[in-house]
Amino acid sequence: MAYDIDMIKKVYSQMADRVNKARDVVGKPLTLSEKILYSHLWDADSNQAFKRGKDYVDFAPDRIACQDATAQMALLQFMQAGKKNVAVPTTVHCDHLIQAKMGAAIDLVSANKSSHEVFEFLESVSNKYGIGFWKPGAGIIHQVVLENYAFPGGMMIGTDSHTVNAGGLGMVAIGVGGADAVDVMAGMAWELKFPKLIGVKLTGKLSGWTSAKDVILKVAGILTVKGGTGAIIEYFGEGARSMSCTGKGTICNMGAEVGATTSTFGYDDSMERYLNATNRADVAAAANEIREHLTGDDDVYANPEQYFDEVIEINLTELRPHLNGPFTPDLATPISEMREKAKENDWPLKVDWGLIGSCTNSSYEDLTRAASIAKQAVDKKIKAKSDFGINPGSETIRFTAERDGLLQIFEDLDATIFTNACGPCIGQWDRSDRKGDEKNTIVHSFNRNFSKRADGNPNTHAFVGSPEMVAAIAISGRLDFDPTRDKLLNEDGEEVMLDEPTGIELPPKGFDVEEAGYVAPSDDGSEVVIKVAKDSERLQLLEPFEPWDGKNLTGIKLLIKAFGKCTTDHISMAGPWLRFRGHLDNISNNMLIGAINAFNKKTNFVKSQITGEYDGVPAVARKYKAAGIPTIVVGDHNYGEGSSREHAAMEPRHLGVMVVLVKSFARIHETNLKKQGMLGITFANEKDYDLILEDDTFNLVDLAQFAPDKPLTIEVVHADGSKDTFKANHTYNDSQIEWFKRGSALNLIKIQNNA
Repeated sequence: MAYDIDMIKKVYSQMADRVNKARDVVGKPLTLSEKILYSHLWDADSNQAFKRGKDYVDFAPDRIACQDATAQMALLQFMQAGKKNVAVPTTVHCDHLIQAKMGAAIDLVSANKSSHEVFEFLESVSNKYGIGFWKPGAGIIHQVVLENYAFPGGMMIGTDSHTVNAGGLGMVAIGVGGADAVDVMAGMAWELKFPKLIGVKLTGKLSGWTSAKDVILKVAGILTVKGGTGAIIEYFGEGARSMSCTGKGTICNMGAEVGATTSTFGYDDSMERYLNATNRADVAAAANEIREHLTGDDDVYANPEQYFDEVIEINLTELRPHLNGPFTPDLATPISEMREKAKENDWPLKVDWGLIGSCTNSSYEDLTRAASIAKQAVDKKIKAKSDFGINPGSETIRFTAERDGLLQIFEDLDATIFTNACGPCIGQWDRSDRKGDEKNTIVHSFNRNFSKRADGNPNTHAFVGSPEMVAAIAISGRLDFDPTRDKLLNEDGEEVMLDEPTGIELPPKGFDVEEAGYVAPSDDGSEVVIKVAKDSERLQLLEPFEPWDGKNLTGIKLLIKAFGKCTTDHISMAGPWLRFRGHLDNISNNMLIGAINAFNKKTNFVKSQITGEYDGVPAVARKYKAAGIPTIVVGDHNYGEGSSREHAAMEPRHLGVMVVLVKSFARIHETNLKKQGMLGITFANEKDYDLILEDDTFNLVDLAQFAPDKPLTIEVVHADGSKDTFKANHTYNDSQIEWFKRGSALNLIKIQNNA
């Protein structure tokens, strides 16, 4: 039986009426995305047809999911909200704070020891406020959610950008910052700009070496890392229906890499099979009763150009395996072209590691397809030339895979089976063959491959592929290996080829597990005491940010002008810094240390206008803050791309940054800045970015008249006394301006709760 089945049945009982009403209001057939959005309006009586990409809309999500790294700050904020319990079903999953090094048994013990304080805090807060808790080792949040909580037609938000994975089960699931989650936990509406819609029509059928992963690798190459910003990607067509549920999840998962609000698929037989296989026949039965409302209307898919803002068509029969990278997930290269492209770009051809797993590709089907390649290597006497690492997606997946002999196949190739956790995917990897800054290549089935992300080495060239392709390339030891045409030399000196992979969608004997790792909260947590030591290096209770005084901001000093790509990894690195995710002051020591200074092309080396000397970004920011001088960060396009981590907004706020001025924002990061009471604004004319000099001072001369749809005027005073004045745009509405006035959205929540 499913968790929260009564909630799911309530959603379904209302859906037909709400969808039919929305169809009348909009005046045309509806996409699946629109059906879910309109059926989850906060104001169920609304008769408004919302403008895509324009109107801010209040929604009522069904549930929330948080991973341990982001849950710390989210729960620290919720503790200030003055509520006895969370208002909607919520779960916390411990998957980010487990370092991959020696293997699951040793690594999990080490994590429980080193992060005991944090895990204990998360479990006690969960117990107090009615939150379900998944222990370390239980699995990666998105795989656990897919197995236990996701349901067709539902709306979920989660404090991780890859929450979108649940679109594989027909949800609208959206990654958010912790402050957004706190709104919903506190029983308030959740605000989102009504998304644009991108339709992806899939024809044909996958076969051979091509997998669901190659669909999203292809889409990433088409849309680029910002092409999906502000949009939901909805997949449909015969090709969509032919794929497994977990394959759909893989595609939705990496939608975050093109900036999409989320991605989703219509309910079909593969989802029904998956629900039944994961002991949720009750959900499948309920979904079947309203099946027509859990997919787009017929005319939408027959004439998609009339209903979507953009349409992409991909023939799965013609699609070929891809590798994306290095350093960005949208640099798509068909395997057949890799040899030439690698040579042109001087990418290292020797592959040191093949890593399989992560929230993107760790399902039973993924492991069977990769294992079918690994088994051939063993049977055909081919010695793997690269090291192997495997991260199962959940304890259910691991237990079932071990029972069915899949893990043993990898171990026969000397693979290391890591904990059911994120591991190398998020930089939690103590790499056994440490490379320093040596140029090298790894391949993995993860979602992101930014510089330094996996191992901290800026010269590690990471390429993203399907689990079976990662297995084949790791066995060959060469980046330019094409298993569709290249041969390998076995231990007997014979030339052999790898056969096409084979996979099993769902385990024939069913899923099984001895201890899933779930801890239910107390019925009454009022007596639970949450302790945070004053001298803790890991946890720190939050102090409210100061409200705006209503005056123009003047005398703002430039902290850093970031050059080129500046992701949340550049703004607030993960890896070893994950240990400070619950301590705002300590983690602020990593603020923008990965960003490239436009004036000297160095990282973590900026000029202080107080001393005239250069120092690390956090150190300079702290000196400005101590002197009472506000600062500004200037950036390029798609600033804040990547993770949902709100630390990338809270750290600048904590260290005195008041304004972030860029050419364009990634969606989640822009919202996070607003939530923390900061000004996130964009150049009205992108060329004005070039006017910014190293010793500049900024004045926002008309901030006192801050209003929706009214550009702000910025006066830049250069060191020689000359000035430039230009306009900056913003997307703040009245509610968001109130967050700014109050100092943060959380400050406003506290005021409303105490009213």
